[in-house]
Amino acid sequence: MSRHTFPRGFLWGTATSAHQIEGGFAENGRGESIWDRFAATPGRISDGSDASVACDHYHRWREDVDLLQWLGVGAYRFSVAWPRIMPAGRGRVSDTGLDFYDALVDALLDNGIRPFVTLYHWDLPQPLQDRGGWSTRDTATAFADYATAVARRLGDRVGHWITHNEPWCAASLGHEMGEHAPGHRDAGEALRAAHHLLLSHAWAVEALRADATATDAEVGITLNLAPAWPASPREADRDAARHFDGSFNRWYLDPLFRGSYPEDAVADRVRRGDLEGHDLPFVRAGDLQAIATPLDFLGVNYYSRVVVRAGADGEPVVERVVPQEELTEMGWEVFPQGLYELLVRLEREYRPAKIYITENGAAFRDEIDTSGEISDVRRIDYLHAHLAAAHRAISAGVPLQGYFVWSLLDNFEWAHGYTKRFGLYWVDFATQRRIAKQSAFWYRDVVAASGMDGDARSTTVRRLR
Repeated sequence: MSRHTFPRGFLWGTATSAHQIEGGFAENGRGESIWDRFAATPGRISDGSDASVACDHYHRWREDVDLLQWLGVGAYRFSVAWPRIMPAGRGRVSDTGLDFYDALVDALLDNGIRPFVTLYHWDLPQPLQDRGGWSTRDTATAFADYATAVARRLGDRVGHWITHNEPWCAASLGHEMGEHAPGHRDAGEALRAAHHLLLSHAWAVEALRADATATDAEVGITLNLAPAWPASPREADRDAARHFDGSFNRWYLDPLFRGSYPEDAVADRVRRGDLEGHDLPFVRAGDLQAIATPLDFLGVNYYSRVVVRAGADGEPVVERVVPQEELTEMGWEVFPQGLYELLVRLEREYRPAKIYITENGAAFRDEIDTSGEISDVRRIDYLHAHLAAAHRAISAGVPLQGYFVWSLLDNFEWAHGYTKRFGLYWVDFATQRRIAKQSAFWYRDVVAASGMDGDARSTTVRRLR
């Protein structure tokens, strides 16, 4: 039977984010975030919940480190909660807030697990939002100060830093579509926010390289990326796919790797009326040069492709192309070929020094059976197929260095509340009990072998004990 064996030194991990798992809503001086305010607004979260307790990781982090140790992973990606470090967003630094992450980093290292620290996973301190949030350059300055504070405490031990998680989500879902905090619907504001997120990344890279003293310290950013396929060979649909790619993928990749925004995507925004002209008024001299500072690695979050057709107004419309029963609980198509396509494209067109898949996973309707087990066969199939695609990309010359499953735990899934489960561990949110799903056992075996059978999939997974 064929096997997919990954290169020596390939890094296996799982990922979480602070707001989704920590809880500890107002403990030890933690400030309010934009997601606290957003969730407190009726109608914003589908099940009316909030993350004030979430997975209670703030109190149960030692237990969660034990879960990581049991999985055998070599790395854990987590985020720092900015409101826990600087409750007002800038100024006073909370030593108590830093103590929490200090202890977590030490525990990870004691268990042979490398910390991958994300500085921003969407939980902007509300006081900064009250002064304009990411639509202002001042927030980029505050972010650099925050990065400095974290690096000065953790930088002697943390070897991998991620400035931002998915700036497209923070800018577009938060400021243009209104689906995420702060819940605004202003396309022009979203473009300003996107630029200031990238600018803050640049200034944070400078701060981290100045203050992170670990000998192997590397700095990168994580983007959510998706290949855009035209719904048909029609020229209008091909152009719609180009349009989507420009606003979703290249609007972030091009500044980071080429020092410019894509001209065709700028023209699309001008036609839509989001910009008054091709000169971007929020871009100042030196901004793009700073944003294009070389990265040590690129983090890639991949979940699916998008199939795009031209709407009646010419705007891109995402189309569903498979039956409902073949989608994940998020309504996303399972399309592992897209991961291979994406990775090869990144290597061919942008040449990142290293790539990590910093998130990949799927939400399904997980249930505990009468024997107390959670047989999440579809998740195992999803992970297997995407790892096979990643292995194929490595064979094609892509500098892929590691893979992180999203997520370690079922958690607060943003605007979906607790209705979507991505975890390798099932969480009973009433009791906070963690239960390993079959996918956790499967992933543990993959990590131990640094590979998997090329043909056998979920049918060979043993029952839990």
